Amino acid sequence: MAEAFTFDLVSPERRLAQLEVSEVQIPGADGDMTAMPDHAPTITTLRPGLLRAVHSGGTEEYIVSGGFAEIGSVGVTVLAEQALPRREMSQEIYDGMVAEARRAHEKAREFHNEPGPVDDAAKLLSDMVAIGGHIGLTPSQ
Repeated sequence: MAEAFTFDLVSPERRLAQLEVSEVQIPGADGDMTAMPDHAPTITTLRPGLLRAVHSGGTEEYIVSGGFAEIGSVGVTVLAEQALPRREMSQEIYDGMVAEARRAHEKAREFHNEPGPVDDAAKLLSDMVAIGGHIGLTPSQ
């Protein structure tokens, strides 16, 4: 395996990962990125998406709904709003996440009806629906 670094993934509920990895693929809010050894120090916000950690035993995949990633000299730390190993994702959990994003969009339209908050909520909803396409789930109508 190539040079390894530490990857930590934490959500408010639990620590999901603490691994030695060769790369981490991050769904950044400004675009996807891959962190590898000697990556420039970076802090980025996350969009809902699939986060992948490549290590000597294979690849671990996690669904994240948002949060922050810090790429530093010793590794990558991800603080996720919500995170779940892909293998734990079910249609029921996915539908709940999409429903929550729909409620946020409706609330933004009702109370703010300004381009910024409404567009942000619409993007969140779109990203949540797109996750399903990547993992083989479809949102309930």
